[in-house]
Amino acid sequence: MPRVSRLAALATAALLPLSLAACSSSASEGASGDSGDWTPLTIEHALGTTTIDSEPERVATVNWANHEVPLALGVVPVGMAAATFGDDNDDGVLPWVEEKLQELDAETPVLFDETDGIDFEAVADTQPDVILAAYSGLTQEDYDTLSEIAPVVAYPETAWGTSWRDTIELNSAALGMADEGAGLIAELETEIEEAVADHPQIEGSSAMFLTHVDTSDLSEVSFYTVHDTRALFFEDIGLTTPDSVATASAETDQFSLTHSAEQADAFNDVDIIVTYGGEELVTSLEADPLLSQMPAVENSAVVSLPGDSPLGTAANPTPLSISWVLDDYLSLLAEAADGAQ
Repeated sequence: MPRVSRLAALATAALLPLSLAACSSSASEGASGDSGDWTPLTIEHALGTTTIDSEPERVATVNWANHEVPLALGVVPVGMAAATFGDDNDDGVLPWVEEKLQELDAETPVLFDETDGIDFEAVADTQPDVILAAYSGLTQEDYDTLSEIAPVVAYPETAWGTSWRDTIELNSAALGMADEGAGLIAELETEIEEAVADHPQIEGSSAMFLTHVDTSDLSEVSFYTVHDTRALFFEDIGLTTPDSVATASAETDQFSLTHSAEQADAFNDVDIIVTYGGEELVTSLEADPLLSQMPAVENSAVVSLPGDSPLGTAANPTPLSISWVLDDYLSLLAEAADGAQ
């Protein structure tokens, strides 16, 4: 069972559209009463305005992790995206989702294969009343096509840039469960606060997240900006954003950037590096004449997450995964922080 207490919401968390805040109370009422009590609600997002006229009974989700919101609130989707990253047994369902389905005594929903993009026909076949995609990379064309099937809730501002809090707020509001969503956020904030308190050496360390590193070509350094949820989560767990990353992020709305390795000294203010890979990657960084001069590499303060296991998804927080991987993730960061000091 996850630990429960409260962490003050970050002042930097993205604000949801005013229309969502205005509809929250009526949405919650719809969840607690019967369908006759439902008040139509409107949610604004980056791709348009979605109106949900009646209480959704059949919920479909697309893209990463959106299904975790209804599941966390006790609602089993009729269809959801199959997991292709971090799946431990290749069944398309991550372990924390499997555990929740077992807890709810529910069968696995229809799994949408999104290897080549959204399977619109498969989504339509589930006959959804609403499609949740608050955390997604939907294009306008994707959104328009899905909207012909059912009302769609897309991301509030930036593709793949929705924080875990906003993902819960938007998706829960669309279900008429805004109050329950707020309660879930409070529980997770509490759990994070308590877990972080057990690793005090992390507090205040600066961190950057390198994207997938090609060990055969280290001439470039790619990293996630603060527009990506991985970098955003650093602030939840007591880490800080180095000025080098913050400055680069301010100049773009992209979730990742690439710099020449010759500019690696720009990241001398980075205490900890997080990335995907194994020992081979760390060894390659340490052997590179340029990247080895980065303080985080020089101090062995590199957290290398295995991309082929559930732990590899640890850095991308989602409603159900936070509880499942938080302690392991923080332990790795604490070890790196010890090296950085």
